[in-house]
Amino acid sequence: MRRFKAFLKRKNIEFSAKRYGVDALGAMAQGLFCTLLVGTILNTIGTQFHVGFLTASVVTVGETGYTIGGLASAMVGPAMAIAIGYALQAPPLVLFSLAPVGYATNILGGAGGPLAVLVIAIIAAECGKAVSKETKVDILVTPIVTVLVGIGVAYLIAPPIGKAASAVGKLIMWATELQPFFMGILVSVIVGVALTLPISSAAICAALGLTGLAGGAAVAGCCAQMVGFAIMSFRENKWGGLVSQGLGTSMLQMGNIVRNPRIWIPPTVASAITGPIATCIFKMKMNGTPVSSGMGTCGVVGPIGVYTGWVNDVAEGAKAAITGMDWIGLVLICFILPGVLTWLISLPCRKAGWIKEGDLKLED
Repeated sequence: MRRFKAFLKRKNIEFSAKRYGVDALGAMAQGLFCTLLVGTILNTIGTQFHVGFLTASVVTVGETGYTIGGLASAMVGPAMAIAIGYALQAPPLVLFSLAPVGYATNILGGAGGPLAVLVIAIIAAECGKAVSKETKVDILVTPIVTVLVGIGVAYLIAPPIGKAASAVGKLIMWATELQPFFMGILVSVIVGVALTLPISSAAICAALGLTGLAGGAAVAGCCAQMVGFAIMSFRENKWGGLVSQGLGTSMLQMGNIVRNPRIWIPPTVASAITGPIATCIFKMKMNGTPVSSGMGTCGVVGPIGVYTGWVNDVAEGAKAAITGMDWIGLVLICFILPGVLTWLISLPCRKAGWIKEGDLKLED
């Protein structure tokens, strides 16, 4: 056992929740963002503003033509797998060999492909790391082992993993349709909290394929955390903090939350309010890419995803038109209510001494 532990240490193979549940999951979300999400945004811009080079097919594979955005979206599997390998500190031959593993796994996983990629890319990367530089023909052995293990395991378990993830996502979406008030609160709070924690809410939403009313509630919760913390901490962090948290991430407050968990109360309560407002009053749905459900106002991706869903629904005939009420709901849920509610809730917390001056100060 001692020799085995020494081998794992030498190979930088660490079985831990942080490495797999935080580092790998967060990296997977970045891979999703740089391909599927960027591709969707580019396609939406091209369609809505009639940008010729964004709507024209640049590559044809078989009988399928791909736009620039389409190509970016098609590479989501390889990007996720490589990003995961990078987070696991895989050597170059392992890292590059994960491209076909991710592509095959994402296809085999279907709607739950992202979760399948997370699991199988970890397995393939760690197996590749185990054999890396152990032979004189490393240039052959390492890629072959990584690809064979990855695609072999994907063939066996990616479909059931994908189906399970999709089933859980559908259950959440069905429950939200059935009980929009209570599920609006639950989804909004949980996904919003996940966004602020050092895990990836975007990857969770993508893995579960969270769209529809549940996706709208997730957007509400994420926006409540980001905009809420940005407004609530304005007196400490000024404009720099407003931008870094409101358009960046509320995760910047994690150090302060560990020191004083009570600072988390205002934005979390705000998310519990905006979630059901989104689901029950404005019927706000995220019918864009599921990853957008967990992005909040980071790069304004959440609101853009909602808008993209409107465009898709109109094009498919599921929605007659984008109405003024839609826009009012989007602005209120994503920007105005999170800031106003969090600020109002923070006032009695400050008065009671639960939140003191400097508790929300970001490190320079």
